[in-house]
Amino acid sequence: MFTRTLGDDGAELRPLEPWHAEELLAHMDRGREFVGRYVGLPDAVADLGSSRAFLTRYAEKAASDTGRLYGIWADGRLVGGVLFRTMDVAQGTAEAGCWLEPAAAGRGLVTRAARLIIDWAVRERGVQRVEWRVAAANAPSIAVARRLGMRREGVLRAQHLHRGERLDIEIWSVLADEWQTPA
Repeated sequence: MFTRTLGDDGAELRPLEPWHAEELLAHMDRGREFVGRYVGLPDAVADLGSSRAFLTRYAEKAASDTGRLYGIWADGRLVGGVLFRTMDVAQGTAEAGCWLEPAAAGRGLVTRAARLIIDWAVRERGVQRVEWRVAAANAPSIAVARRLGMRREGVLRAQHLHRGERLDIEIWSVLADEWQTPA
């Protein structure tokens, strides 16, 4: 187990583990509609069993080195997270993502947390390309991609079906030789 500080405000980044199932569910309940506007996590974490199953899948991904899941804690409470939805170390690629409940928005938590995990992937695991896929209407997540120094590569039109609506998905990325060490 490790904890990484996200700055002077006491926020922390920690792995999200199956034993956090109740805490994840409570977090989703606080931000279900806000988080669910563009991502399916709140739909996947609907009750304690599905919360535990979601966390177990990511524990298995971590064990097989194919993904990672981290929670963001602020004021002692889980308020969001960052992840590598996919990770292929042999190919040197990973897809990062995030979510945050509304009470924690606007504090830079996701940007700081994403910097830490991307820096780890590039420097420690040798990942050469990190992607960020985001609904084209999700301006806060696009702003994070920009702050991370990512480049917009294009739009997959009507690519993702979410809650009965087809969403355009933007693809952003940063390559290892473009990556800047976090301050």
